[in-house]
Amino acid sequence: MLEDEKERMVAWGRELRAVHDRLREALRVTREAGEAPRTPEQARELLLFCRGFCAALTGHHEGEDRMLFPAIAERHPELRDTLAKLSQDHSMIGYLLTGLGDAVDGSATPEELDRHLEGLAAIMESHFRFEERALLGILDTLDLDADAQEVLGPL
Repeated sequence: MLEDEKERMVAWGRELRAVHDRLREALRVTREAGEAPRTPEQARELLLFCRGFCAALTGHHEGEDRMLFPAIAERHPELRDTLAKLSQDHSMIGYLLTGLGDAVDGSATPEELDRHLEGLAAIMESHFRFEERALLGILDTLDLDADAQEVLGPL
């Protein structure tokens, strides 16, 4: 195998870890924006951070469900149950993101927003850790000729 091919194959694992780290950072920034007290300007900033974070996380999960998981399932059918669990997590996280968006749109108190963000952070971190444990070894050998942003989201 040529060194270029090996580098591309290993890159999927690195790409996933990097996207997860950027999403963790985006959530941290969003949480900081939600800290009390909030002026009208801070409320707009929170809305901006929240929408950006929600869009990035949703785009990441949609790309995995649409492109990455089918490619893994095709090459590793033994992982279909794991991939189904990860997709189920994506649905649950989507539900939590909708609740967060509704809370922001409804001018929730800082305490209410913190509860939404805390719950989302816990589920997201658990999901990311499970996904990394289950898939990084596979991703390090995955030969998938696709654009990383299409597969793992725009972050």
